[in-house]
This record gives sequence, C-alpha cells and structure tokens, in this order.
Amino acid sequence: MIGEGCDRILTAPLYPQYCAATTATANDAVFGALARMRWQPALRTLPPYYDDPLHIAALRSRIERQLKALRFKPDRLLLSFHGMPQRTLELGDPYHCHCRKTARLLGEALGRDVNVAFQSRFGRAKWLEPATDATLAAYPRQGVKRIAIAAPGFSADCIETLEELGIRGRKTFMDAGGEQFALLDCLNDSRESMSMLERLITRELAGWLLES
Repeated sequence: MIGEGCDRILTAPLYPQYCAATTATANDAVFGALARMRWQPALRTLPPYYDDPLHIAALRSRIERQLKALRFKPDRLLLSFHGMPQRTLELGDPYHCHCRKTARLLGEALGRDVNVAFQSRFGRAKWLEPATDATLAAYPRQGVKRIAIAAPGFSADCIETLEELGIRGRKTFMDAGGEQFALLDCLNDSRESMSMLERLITRELAGWLLES
C-alpha cells in the first residue's frame, strides 16, 4: 500500500468487542510492521463498535429476518460469545463488559429477553461464565426445548460458529432432550453488514476523504 503511494491508512479490526487477545493483537501486528519502516504513514485504527447504533441495528435486522424464516418459534434466543479466561477480566480487559452491553442493547432492540453464554473454553483455568455448552445441556431440564442461537461477537461465520455451535452445540442440546435447534448466521457479507461497515469506516475517515 505504501509502495502505491498510500500515506494515510485506516486499519479496521473486525472484532466488535475489544479484547487484548483479538483487537489488540491485530493492532500490534500493524504497529510491528510500522516499527520496521523509516518513513511511516499516518495511521488510524477503527475503535470497537460493540455498542454503536449502526452495529446494533445491523444485528437486529439480520437476526429478525432469520427468526421470521424459521419453521418454529424459539423458546429462547441464546447469544454466544467467544470465551476468555476469567483472569483477563480481573486484569482490566473490557471484553466481558462489551459483550454484556452488546447483548443488552440487542435484546432491547429486538424487544425480547436474551441469554448470554461464552464458548470455546479449554484448560484448567476458570473462564467467563456461563459456558455455552453447559447452558445448552441445561435448557431442556428447564423446559426450554426449542432454541435459536446467534454469535454477535463474530463478524463472519467460522469453525467456532459452524462446528462448535452448529454441530457440537446442536448435539449437546438435542442429546439433553431438546427438540428444535437453529443456528443463526453471523453478519457475514449481508447487506446489513456491508452497509454498517461502509458507514463506520467512512466516519473514521473523516477529514481524509476528498470531497467529490
């Protein structure tokens, strides 16, 4: 990009909720590349957009369309976020709070109660709770037999949504006595997603874009 004459660059980590393990790691890679340059470009980074009205509106629209297309009415909507060790919260990482706020704002926008859980835990350390797998296993005992699950911490579907939630999560729920399970798509390249990103990025480029 610099070889092509770019001297003002915006980097946009597509992690809605800030975490040292994700957003900061992406930024660190950019800063590390700049550290090796004698002549550095001007740089901006996209702030986390976990509570941005544009993000919440995009999630609401995407989820509502998918819920309406289901052949059953879910008893519960579960929002599953990527898990992190509890220690990250105790050290001051805002990720847990960002996830909770995204869920609260999204629930308000949808006009319904939502549950929150955290997936992908491993090892012996204590992780953020409640855990997604434990939540799915407990639902049928609570009379929750039909569920829809969404992953608003992921900009695009990946192995942690398609396999961990869509395959293993489904099996956990159905083996425990569940009857209907739906994994909702992430924003991906939907019209809601592209419109949101265009507006977020254009806003962050204020003063850099040439007027037409």
